[in-house]
Amino acid sequence: MRPRTLDEVVGQEHLLGPGCLLRRLVAARALGSIILFGPPGTGKTTLARLLAEATDRPFRPLNAVTSGVKELRDLLQEARDDVASGRQPPVLFVDEIHRFNRAQQDALLPDVEAGLVSLVGATTANPFFAVNSALVSRSQLFELQPLDELATVKLLRRALSDESRGLGAYPTKVEPGALELIATWSEGDARRALMALEVAVLSSPERPVQLSTELVKQAMQRKAIRYDATGDEHYDLSSALIKSIRGNDPDAAIYWLARMLEGGEDVRFLCRRLVILASEDVGNADPRALPLAVAAMQACEFVGLPECQLILSQTVLYLACTVKSNAATTAILQARRDVREGSLVPVPKFLRDSHYKGAKQLGHVGYEYSHDAAGGVTGQDYLGIDRTYYEPTQEGVERQLAQRLADIRERVAAIRQQRRQTSQD
Repeated sequence: MRPRTLDEVVGQEHLLGPGCLLRRLVAARALGSIILFGPPGTGKTTLARLLAEATDRPFRPLNAVTSGVKELRDLLQEARDDVASGRQPPVLFVDEIHRFNRAQQDALLPDVEAGLVSLVGATTANPFFAVNSALVSRSQLFELQPLDELATVKLLRRALSDESRGLGAYPTKVEPGALELIATWSEGDARRALMALEVAVLSSPERPVQLSTELVKQAMQRKAIRYDATGDEHYDLSSALIKSIRGNDPDAAIYWLARMLEGGEDVRFLCRRLVILASEDVGNADPRALPLAVAAMQACEFVGLPECQLILSQTVLYLACTVKSNAATTAILQARRDVREGSLVPVPKFLRDSHYKGAKQLGHVGYEYSHDAAGGVTGQDYLGIDRTYYEPTQEGVERQLAQRLADIRERVAAIRQQRRQTSQD
């Protein structure tokens, strides 16, 4: 059921619709070099073949998983020979281009720049991370989207009615909801949807085939969960989880957690992210958050899946619902920036180590023991410069810290003022 023309492609209207850039490039026969990226089953290989046919160019396929530098150089030499003999530059299709190492990707550059080939690379990964930046800068990037339900159902109906290439030779009665269930469970993957339909129809002993939701469930066994634990899905979903917790939305947070668990995410990664968030986004507004996250990490290590999903759920929901503060985060970031970019502040002499002979001779004296001072406030300047890094918020426990800190700073100012007046007198 692979489309034979660009007009037969189902979905991807944002690329192939009237007036869209890819359509204009085909019409002008100015293909250049292209990188197609998107989830499996969205038509990257098919589209590459159709682009070559639509522009009357030879199609030279290469799979980055099974091919090495020698095969690549042989194809590039063929391309040079084609151009030298007056033929059109071929379309060099590199499937899974992100699997080429840097040297292999660099080998493409001279011929791509010279226009001896029109490179069409296909990848399920983010090209900005997975593909050589020099190739990315010389290519048009086109993102293919998962097929929506309407497009998938259209594709399945076409397969059921096509007698020469599809399943039209098998009379089939489609019960309501059956094709929609395939579309939902295939998660926008056209290849998976067509395979499920084929299994359902060919495995049915009935003629005509009664395509029911039950038959579909038997054919598919389980809904496909699109998830790459090392690729974009991993980073995008973890970002969604953290931002939902930070944004105080427990329902969104628990959904993204479920997505990651169903996709097979490493529980230790989830625990690390929650421990970090407990300090980064909750901090002293709720000091219970960090011990809870650490306890969850330890419990998950001890219990393991599937039961540790309960611990993760409890922790995520608590972190999403509790008060938030990033004051501790901004304090350390600002302080480290000052250390990196400003002049280093010398340790005041009264704060330096005095537990050795000769310390007094070096002037390491004058430290006032805080426990001997009223309220633990001596008024000494522990930094030596005027800086304020920690600004507690008015959220949760941090409201109390803010009040205490304001009282301390007020008392320090009063003590220093009194000392200045005494020294003037």
